[in-house]
Amino acid sequence: MSELNVVLGAGPTGRAVIARLAEANRPTRVVTRSGTADVPAGVEVVAADVTDPADAARACEGAGVVFGCVGLPGYDRWPELWPPLMTGMLHGAEHARAPLIFMDNLYMYGPVDGPRTEDMPLTDYGDKPAVRAQITRMWQEAHAAGRVQAAAVRASDFYGPGVTLAALGDFSVGRMTQGKAAQVFGDPDQPHAFTYVPDVARALVSVADAGDEAWGQAWHVPNAPVQTVRQLLTAFAEHLDVELKIQAPPPAMMTLIGLFDKQVREAKEMLYQWDRPFLVDDSKFAGRFWDDPTPFDVGIPATAAWFRSR
Repeated sequence: MSELNVVLGAGPTGRAVIARLAEANRPTRVVTRSGTADVPAGVEVVAADVTDPADAARACEGAGVVFGCVGLPGYDRWPELWPPLMTGMLHGAEHARAPLIFMDNLYMYGPVDGPRTEDMPLTDYGDKPAVRAQITRMWQEAHAAGRVQAAAVRASDFYGPGVTLAALGDFSVGRMTQGKAAQVFGDPDQPHAFTYVPDVARALVSVADAGDEAWGQAWHVPNAPVQTVRQLLTAFAEHLDVELKIQAPPPAMMTLIGLFDKQVREAKEMLYQWDRPFLVDDSKFAGRFWDDPTPFDVGIPATAAWFRSR
């Protein structure tokens, strides 16, 4: 099998995977639509539109493993764009005869009570959770049919250096560095699991390196012990040396704003993640791989320093 690692996408998770592979001196190619990416020396960068199967096949040529770390900048076109992205990723990996490991989130479960586990049924709720369930079925069916070995690593809401479009990103921590109130969705006093991006990369590489026993399955990335959003923002405020102020618009206000702002209108569908405890069971992954996720007293200072340095 080829030793080449092909990373589709150079967002926060893609960059973290690239950095981890580069540190281990593993041959790596990163694929972006523009053909540009800020990567370590020695990492190959190529341009490709992954929604085009032929382009994806070209970009994945010679791969030993394909990491699907693609993302979309906004919510409003998910039902339109995610299925072609998954089609392209699967085709590229199949063409290279390489396994595909997909960086996923937890939307496919929809609104649930209690901790999320990998064996929960896929949802048909809403637009964005339903399309994540749809693309989950796509890789599962491709694996079951023997077209390509595939697996998914599922993470909760990201945080970490370089993570901007997230709950602990520009609208909260970024605003705090400017002396502004942190803007949050839902109830800031509900416990919510957050995943440190370097841990996501570690999990992706761990599953990719495990061999046949890991394929055909989903795996939850371990998280630090759950805290509330307010507790985490309080810790950020201490490291940023600012007074914590929180703005949490009620659903009625989001509905009103959503009349004029499509992204806010789309985000309202996901309020179920923030109006109740959002918990993740990572015992399956921990039992097979590792169970020492980065603690918040390490991740928060590193993230705060990155936001302060911008």
